[in-house]
Amino acid sequence: MNTFGRKFRVSLFGESHGACVGACVDGCPAGTPLQPSDFTLDLQRRQSGARGTTARAERDVPELLSGVFEGKATGAPIAILFRNENTRSGDYAELLSHPRPGHADFVAAHKFGGHADYRGGGHFSGRLTLALVAAGVIAKKLLGSATVTSTILEIGGAKYGAHSAALEEAIAGGDSLGGLLECVVGNMPVGWGEPFFDSVESLVSHIVFAIPGVRGVAFGSGFAAAQQKGSEHNDPIVSPCGKTKTNHAGGVNGGISNGNDLVFRVAVKPTASISAPQQTFDFGKDRVGELRIRGRHDACIALRAPVVVEAATAIALADLMLLQAR
Repeated sequence: MNTFGRKFRVSLFGESHGACVGACVDGCPAGTPLQPSDFTLDLQRRQSGARGTTARAERDVPELLSGVFEGKATGAPIAILFRNENTRSGDYAELLSHPRPGHADFVAAHKFGGHADYRGGGHFSGRLTLALVAAGVIAKKLLGSATVTSTILEIGGAKYGAHSAALEEAIAGGDSLGGLLECVVGNMPVGWGEPFFDSVESLVSHIVFAIPGVRGVAFGSGFAAAQQKGSEHNDPIVSPCGKTKTNHAGGVNGGISNGNDLVFRVAVKPTASISAPQQTFDFGKDRVGELRIRGRHDACIALRAPVVVEAATAIALADLMLLQAR
């Protein structure tokens, strides 16, 4: 349910307003250098503070509970824990009977018989991406010369860097925005991935879609390929190492990396929790009624998503790399 991977296995645990969130990483080769300071840069990239992000401020200090000794992985599972220190659970009591549209409140209550932790979205919260980023730090260490970089292309339909007006308008109206990201993996070797079900695209998409708010993943030319001819979409090979003149395939053929950059884009939806009033079903009153969501939420979750996409991608590729080495 909460585990991804075969050779490099990542499990997530915790809830947004519970005692902690964290990850258990199994399959990290013994001897891999690892210490708390290795996590600092990526954890800081995920933190709030910029305009349009949540006012909830957490220290996000990683505690390495197991699997690390004298600065190196032991080969045993690595448990990483982050304590929740800045919660306001009272903001969410109403959601038991009046679930948020666009959020998991309704489905979680049904699936788990009313036992799910509803505070801050519980286990469905974007807070869990903190643990995903931590696992991604370890995964990046295993990828050798392969580099994973994600950037924001658009916010609310406006080019990133020219999005301030749209963001301010959304904030002023108690609304939210989505965004479009691009992820590029450089120095990808030939041969990672398997045909069909364990293709590079299949596994990367699987874990990227697990990131809360992701609504689309497109490799290479993506949906534009449907409008191209074969003569336009094909990538002519121009060197013995498999480099191609174009990269419409996004670095993958037949589910296997072809030696070119892995390139894909990720669509992130607008944050579901908005302060603007909404008309949605109130189960306590058995009718549609006005919902005003309290709490501290990002106006645009895409602003903090690049490092999360990088982490998810690195985890999938680390698993494929270790499978390739079997």
